[in-house]
Amino acid sequence: MTAAANAHADRSAARARLTTRAAIASITMAVFLVLLKAYAAIHTGSVAMLGSLADTALDLIASIVTLVGVRMAAMPADDDHRFGHGKAEALAALAQVVLISISAIAIGWRAIDRLGSDAQTEGLELGIGVSMVAIGTTFALLAYQRYVIKRTRSVAIETDHLHYQSDLLLNLSVIIALVLDQLLGWRMADPLFGIVIAGWLMFGAWRAAIRSIDQLMDKEWPAAKRQAFLAAAAEHPELAGLHDCRTRTSGAHDFVQFHVWVPGTWSVEDAHERMDTVEEALQARFPGTEILIHLDPEGHTDRETMLPSAITESRT
Repeated sequence: MTAAANAHADRSAARARLTTRAAIASITMAVFLVLLKAYAAIHTGSVAMLGSLADTALDLIASIVTLVGVRMAAMPADDDHRFGHGKAEALAALAQVVLISISAIAIGWRAIDRLGSDAQTEGLELGIGVSMVAIGTTFALLAYQRYVIKRTRSVAIETDHLHYQSDLLLNLSVIIALVLDQLLGWRMADPLFGIVIAGWLMFGAWRAAIRSIDQLMDKEWPAAKRQAFLAAAAEHPELAGLHDCRTRTSGAHDFVQFHVWVPGTWSVEDAHERMDTVEEALQARFPGTEILIHLDPEGHTDRETMLPSAITESRT
């Protein structure tokens, strides 16, 4: 095994440990908050608190899905999955999106039903106290998740992170709704905040769905990242004839493949050695990237149509 392969294996193992710990931390916190908010929802009768409880309960389920997803994504490539299992994270993220959407619809429905009621919430101190505890613990979890996301680029942990970012708004909304309802007598506050919470959850679900679908559909790298790779490739004279470059991402693993025109006078062995050297250099600059190079005789065009602007993009 080459030094680059060893380094990649070490990074994958470290990534698996971090994402697993982040998922377990999310599950632990969600269990604690579900129990706390269930008690508060029963004693306050607040729709906003009920919405926060529903969101946290689904966060718990979503975090369990995340744990399964990141564990599957950490599995090495096998005979049936030659490109690895990285897309399990995107699938886990989509499962979370479904759960968030269900939660938002249920909260919105309950809030609309409550609009026509004059029922007052109760337990102001309990509701505010529980919400403050939830805000404090969520801040701590978000800080750890940001650290893990920066180190791993995990789409599943990033989607989980979005859940708990919305929780900060949810818990703050509960506090405001309870104060407006019980201290100022504005009965509309609680259901209206419930509707706002439902809308925020749907917006977060939509953003998370876009990122997951992009990965499942093998969307090209972002323009800046793609251009950075092409600029690095242009530093190697052997890749002057680079064309038909294609990129995609699966979990934390990046894949890039391209064709290169090489002089017809090069022997197979010579071309192989030159491209191995170039490949190792590029992998060192772009860790976690699998590079596949196809050699073409200089000037050769494949039967299939080449991608738009693929020939000149390495020189732009």
